[in-house]
Amino acid sequence: MAALFFAPLPAAAQETTDPVTGFAREAIHVASWPNGKKVAVSFALFVEEFGFGQGPVFRPDLATRNPDLVNEAFRQYGIDWGVVRVGRLFKELDAPLTIVLSAKFPGKYPSVWKEFRASQPTAPIVAHGMNNTNHTLPLGRGLAEQRTYVRRTLDMIADATGSRPLGWSSPSVYSNGDTPQAVAAEGVVYTLDQMDSDIIQRLKTPQGQLTLLPYPVVTVDMGQELARMQRPREIEALWLDYILELVAEARAEPSRGTTAVVIGIHPFVVGTPDGAAAMRRVLLRLKQEDLVWLTDTDTLRKAAGLD
Repeated sequence: MAALFFAPLPAAAQETTDPVTGFAREAIHVASWPNGKKVAVSFALFVEEFGFGQGPVFRPDLATRNPDLVNEAFRQYGIDWGVVRVGRLFKELDAPLTIVLSAKFPGKYPSVWKEFRASQPTAPIVAHGMNNTNHTLPLGRGLAEQRTYVRRTLDMIADATGSRPLGWSSPSVYSNGDTPQAVAAEGVVYTLDQMDSDIIQRLKTPQGQLTLLPYPVVTVDMGQELARMQRPREIEALWLDYILELVAEARAEPSRGTTAVVIGIHPFVVGTPDGAAAMRRVLLRLKQEDLVWLTDTDTLRKAAGLD
């Protein structure tokens, strides 16, 4: 009987053409998530490897220094302290978490990975390429090279973690028309590269169907902090406004189908003490909402009937 609550509704009438790949893309309408929930929210922690002197910068005015120790410390703090702090917080609050993992991270930071994974032993892993700076997708070099890169990424993560990812997130959210085919051909079943929807969609590639989970640009904490200079309290307010407005829309029109949002979080934003405090308040507030379903990305895909 429970399956009836979240069986997807027919979606063929809303099939469109994907502007990047040219393949057919269709909306997956879901009447209700488990237990009558209407808004699915999945927080995805990006556990990334950058390499010394590379990666995001907090102080762009200092980025030309060599060595740039200030921005290096910003990144390294997130790795050494932020990753494990976020893992502990989600464990303490019994909140689902998805791990978006650079394949090189467990080998580069084995003690951090071991401690973090111990706090999140069952969290699903989404593959995030080799690293996030100088070993990203080989764009413009053909489908075969992308397939090889994806396969090596999946193999490296499987060897390091014992878990072969079902999901994909392109490094730096930078992909092209070959990427969906490459990941589908290598056994990936869903991606976080879709940034233009409130609902789950499905892309029909020649190599198989690929589920597109909504990953909105505006909700990613890294862009808000580094590009728009928003601090954790401001990001907290944005997240709550975003999610609670989806709740208000669902409450105002109960016949509407469900919505979903995957929110990208980074250890140098929510892994600082002030960032973790903001993250804690968001999770506690969302747990009070009767129409919000906190979940992970693997479970979200299955609940949409796409297992």
